[in-house]
Amino acid sequence: MPSDCVTYQKSGYFSNLIVDYLDEKSEIKSLYNRFPTIENFKLQLEEKNKNFPSENREVLASSLELQYKNFEISEATATNIQLLKEAKTFTITTGHQLNLFTGPLYFIYKIVSGINLCKELKNAYPEHNFVPVYWMATEDHDFDEINFFKFKGKKIQWRKESHGPVGRLNTSGLETVFNIIEQEFGIGNNSTALKELYQNGYLKHSNLADATRFLANELFKNDGLVILDGDDTNLKKLFVPFAKKELLKQTSFELVTKTNAVLAEKNYEVQVNPREINLFYIQENLRERIVFENGLYKVNNSKLSFSESEILTELDKNPQNFSPNVILRPLYQEVILPNLCYIGGGGELAYWLQLKINFEANAISFPMLLLRNSVVIYSEKQERKLNKLGLQWSDLFLKQNELLNKKTKELSAFEIDFSKQKEQLSHQFKELYQIANATDKSFIGAVKAQEVKQIKGLENLEKRLLKAEKRKLKEQLEKIILIQSELFPNNSLQERQINFSEIAMEIGTDELLRKIKQETLPFSQIFTFIKQ
Repeated sequence: MPSDCVTYQKSGYFSNLIVDYLDEKSEIKSLYNRFPTIENFKLQLEEKNKNFPSENREVLASSLELQYKNFEISEATATNIQLLKEAKTFTITTGHQLNLFTGPLYFIYKIVSGINLCKELKNAYPEHNFVPVYWMATEDHDFDEINFFKFKGKKIQWRKESHGPVGRLNTSGLETVFNIIEQEFGIGNNSTALKELYQNGYLKHSNLADATRFLANELFKNDGLVILDGDDTNLKKLFVPFAKKELLKQTSFELVTKTNAVLAEKNYEVQVNPREINLFYIQENLRERIVFENGLYKVNNSKLSFSESEILTELDKNPQNFSPNVILRPLYQEVILPNLCYIGGGGELAYWLQLKINFEANAISFPMLLLRNSVVIYSEKQERKLNKLGLQWSDLFLKQNELLNKKTKELSAFEIDFSKQKEQLSHQFKELYQIANATDKSFIGAVKAQEVKQIKGLENLEKRLLKAEKRKLKEQLEKIILIQSELFPNNSLQERQINFSEIAMEIGTDELLRKIKQETLPFSQIFTFIKQ
C-alpha cells in the first residue's frame, strides 16, 4: 500500500494564499488573528470571553431551543445548548450550503473536523466546554448550486423554481427525487437505511432548512452537534447595530477593498469583492441587494424603496428581512456565537482572510481559521491495483499528462531524458563561442542560432521517444489512468465529486462516520487516506 504523505501545500489543490497561510508566511500574518494551534486557543478564548456579552448567550440558547422544538435531539446536543449559556463555553463552527442529501463528501469532513477539534480542546482545557456548531446557509439563494448530488457518476437533481432564501423553500417535488433514489440505491440493508434517512428528512419536513437540520442531526446527534439557522428574528436583533452601521456608513466596502488591494499587490487571487452595502432584503420569494441611489435605499430588481428613516425603522421592526452577504455573514456569525474558530475549505478561508480589518472596525474578535480535513477513501480492490501498478499517493495527485509522462519514464527499459546530451552540447558550443569571440564576433549570432536549433532537435527527439514508449506501454498506462479516475473522478478531488451515500452503501453510514472520526486529526496538514 502507498505509504507516502501528501501535504496540502504540495497537493496542487490549494491556492498560493492558502499555501502561504498554512506555511505561516510573514507577509500575510496581518490578515489573521492567531494561527490555529492548541496553545493559541488559550489566548483566543480569553479574548472572546472578554468581549462576548452574556445576554447574547441567553438569546442564542433560547433561539436554538425554539429551532429544535419539533425535533428529537440527543442528550449530548441538548446539554450543549444549555452549556452555551455559561461563560466558560465556546463554539467551534463550520458552515455549509443546504446541499441535497448533504451534497459532496466534504460536508461530512467539515463537521467531523469541528467535532474532533472540540474533543482535543476539551482535553487541553478541561475547565472549559467546547460545542461543535454547523451553521446552515439558509439565506443563500443560489439554488442551482445545491439542488443535486452525485451518485456513481449520475447527477440526481431536484428540479424546482426558487427565488428567495433556500432555507424557506418548501420541499414539494422531492418525492420525484426519491423515486430516482429508490431505483439507483437498489436493495440491501445499507440501501434501505439510506432511503429511510432521505424519506424522513425530505418527505416529512415542509422546508429545506428543517429537512437539512433533520439530516445533519441524524448523522451527528451522538456527537453533540448543534445546528444553527441564522435566519432567525431574535438572533438578527443582536446584529441590528452592525446592520445600521453598514447602511449608514458603508465601512465594510472601504475596508475590505483596502485588503483586496494588498492581496492583489502580492499577486494573491481575490476571492470576493464587497458591495457598497453588503446586505440583502429578503422575503419568502425575494432575496435582492439593497442599493443606495438618489438618496433612497432601494431593493434591487423590485419596486421597494426606503428613505433613511424608513429603512432604519424597518430594520428595527423586522430584522428578519435583512440578510448579510458573504462579506458580512462571518461578522454576523461571530456577533451571535461565542466562537473561537471557523473551519472551512480553501476557498472559504481565502475570503475570511479578506475580512479581519472589518472585524477590527466593529470591535468583534476575529476567529482562528482552520482548514478542514481532506480525505481520500479507497477500497481493498483499489489498494491491490495501486500496489500492483507501483503507484504512490503523490502520483495520483498529478495532472493526467504529468502522471503519464512520469510513469512512462519509470517503466521504460531505458532513460528518456536527454539532459546529459543537452549538457554536452552546451559544453561544445561554449568552445565555439570562445572561438567566435577570438576571431570574428559577428559569428556569435550564427553559433547561437545553431545551438538553439540543435537543443530544440534534442527536445523533439525526447518527445518522440516518450510518445513511442507511451504506445509501447499503453496497456499499463491505461490501468494507471483508470485507477486515478476512480479515486479522483473528473480529474478532481473525490470529496468534491461524490456523495457520502456511495461509500455508505458499501460499509454502512455508521461505519463510514466512525472511520472518518477515528482517522482524521483536526490540526493535520496532510491528506488522510482511509480504507473502507
